[in-house]
Amino acid sequence: MNKHIEHENMKVSVIITTYNNPPFLKKVLDGFLYQTRAPHELIIADDGSGSETAKVVNGFSANAPFPVFHVWQEHKGFRAAKIRNKAIKRSSGDYIILLDGDCVVNSAFISDHISMSEKGFFIQGKRILVHKNATSDFTHAHANSYRSLIKMALTGKISNIHHLIRLPHVPPVKNSSLDNIKSCNMSFFKTDIVAVNGFNEDFVGWGNEDSELACRFFKYGLRKKVHHFMAVCFHLWHPANKVLSDANKRLLSESIASKEYFCGNGLVKKPA
Repeated sequence: MNKHIEHENMKVSVIITTYNNPPFLKKVLDGFLYQTRAPHELIIADDGSGSETAKVVNGFSANAPFPVFHVWQEHKGFRAAKIRNKAIKRSSGDYIILLDGDCVVNSAFISDHISMSEKGFFIQGKRILVHKNATSDFTHAHANSYRSLIKMALTGKISNIHHLIRLPHVPPVKNSSLDNIKSCNMSFFKTDIVAVNGFNEDFVGWGNEDSELACRFFKYGLRKKVHHFMAVCFHLWHPANKVLSDANKRLLSESIASKEYFCGNGLVKKPA
């Protein structure tokens, strides 16, 4: 099949992870009303938020021109791996784009991921960082205005500005490196995430669950595709609360040392 036709026919599921930050989530969701390529569905992967988040999701769903689903689990610490797996199981698309609920996107976000999608690869997106003094006002309108973004760059309100200009004709980088793996902006074919059994739910607490997934993707035979000027999101500032546990470090080290790409505690539970 012609690659262009295949992309046109592809059903895209966008999965957005969130926890108790309704104002940020609303900013992120609003950006999906202005995509040049609408998703087949949008799934909120909620790691135990309260009722205010549900109100935001329900309000957005009532006006969205595509299905919106709210997948929730009880909050028992940071369990991004588990809630993403629940959302992946709920998804019905051919292709999955992961995004975090503090990352605002421009109108080309979905079309960029889809245009770069290729069998044998997963896509690692990039981030522009929105600073504290600009986060409260930042919306999808800023993400779609080069004039606003350049002004913000000149006044020190955003960083990582080397990703600022969209240049689709620049070729992507392809490699098998674990450097700069971030599931806050990542995409892959659903058949591939199912083949490796999703995220490893042994990861509890912040960090390394995405690097461990990438490690198993590589063992499965995939490579990473990175474009510095496409599929870029805008990460809103929030207080850092990132302490990487020894347990998560150990799990990643074990995965790197292993030849196995299928995790036992993932989308399905492998008998001991």
